Amino acid sequence: MSGPSAVASRHLPFNLEAEQALLGILLYDNGAYERLPDNLRPDRFYEPFHQRLFGAIETHIRQGQLAGTILLAEEFKGEPAFDELGGVRYLADLLDHAPPAANVVDYARAVIDASLRRDLISFGDQTSHSAAAAGVGSAHELIESAEQALFGLAEDRGGQGGFSAFEVALDGFMETAAQAMSRGGGVTGLSTGLVDLDAKLGGLHPSDLIILAGRPSMGKTALATNIAFHAARNFIGEAQSDGTVKAVRGGRVAFYSLEMSKEQLAGRIVADVAGVSGDRIRRGQIEPEEYRRMRDATATLRRIPLHIDDGGGTSIAKITARARRLKRRQGLDLIVVDYLQLAKAGGRPENRVAEISEITGGLKALAKDLGVPVIALSQLSRKVEDREDKRPQLADLRESGSIEQDADAVLFVFREAYYIGRAEPKAGTAEHMAWQDDMSRCEREADVIIAKQRHGPIGTVKLSFDGDTTRFGNLARENSAGGYDRLSYRGYE
Repeated sequence: MSGPSAVASRHLPFNLEAEQALLGILLYDNGAYERLPDNLRPDRFYEPFHQRLFGAIETHIRQGQLAGTILLAEEFKGEPAFDELGGVRYLADLLDHAPPAANVVDYARAVIDASLRRDLISFGDQTSHSAAAAGVGSAHELIESAEQALFGLAEDRGGQGGFSAFEVALDGFMETAAQAMSRGGGVTGLSTGLVDLDAKLGGLHPSDLIILAGRPSMGKTALATNIAFHAARNFIGEAQSDGTVKAVRGGRVAFYSLEMSKEQLAGRIVADVAGVSGDRIRRGQIEPEEYRRMRDATATLRRIPLHIDDGGGTSIAKITARARRLKRRQGLDLIVVDYLQLAKAGGRPENRVAEISEITGGLKALAKDLGVPVIALSQLSRKVEDREDKRPQLADLRESGSIEQDADAVLFVFREAYYIGRAEPKAGTAEHMAWQDDMSRCEREADVIIAKQRHGPIGTVKLSFDGDTTRFGNLARENSAGGYDRLSYRGYE
């Protein structure tokens, strides 16, 4: 069968025979359409009339109508491109030369492959043009844009998505249950290192978006850092047959610090591990022995898989592109974003609520796409301070609608000692003595309030808190023998 005369250019890859074979199969057996990959679209075809013909066949089938040669010939009657190819005779030739319908997927893949090759050529040309042009952004911005576009092509190549058989979902669930049983029960996801929090959450689960919120000075960044460090320090990987490395314990972490610098975050972790006051480190008031402990801690922490991105005002698109790159190159098991109100949405959203909605939706999509938990820190509105009861509620989330809706879990960090400490009475009074009793009761404790959990219970978890080293830990419990089940301020067993 002769090809269309319109196809004259040979510098772009195309597979005209595969296009004709695929269209012939669909004309012969409309039912073959149901087996086509999801990413086969009209624009995948090189010949313009083939694009229109596939689009018409698709429309007829989706509307429950017959997509036959007679009906289609009537639809295209009088069009120059149709007449140039031979009109009804061309459709009849497609039908007469149609290969077996069992091969429809193979021909579809050949059409998609040629289309993706053309896209790659266009991508290369566009990238080259942008790099040579003046005033289109910095080199780093062009690289980010190019990487995002290239990843989009990679995502579009296989037509993944759509329905899976229920047995596939059952196998995935049973694998998760088996892993939980092998660990002694309780934690099915990535451990936070905090026993009571793990008991409530079951660990951090792949594809989950966890919002960690609190008022300033509550310690939300400290808690997120503690969790990230615990995961990275305990990482143990296992090589897979496909060349990737699967985390069997702990995990590789991407920490987006949109407020603090990477040096400040590193300082918090070193102070924690060395057991040295972070405030005294900043003021240079540490002893030689403490400095030696810090140096030893630094030596042991150098190779943990904790990656920090401290670029301020990073867009959700850049967060996504960089996380995908890290996942592809080194593997990734946990993402932390500190904090989401400092991230930027793409384009120009109508208002702040719409912008936050785009950001939280993007983070949830990223969690599902990469199959990792995402912890996103969030601010709380000032109305908390106007209430007598300062314990946070879901309504206190800034732009709370989209945050609460997209989150799989919402956790609030609350330290009663912060508010009691700000209300110190005059020294020497009876009120001051009562105040001291209250402070001694709660100054080394913190609450994590689980206000929402899509797959588990809500409630409050009590943790220990060391303000000097900004360390959250497992709260010690006295046992029946008069000892303690766990040591206070130790969150990294």
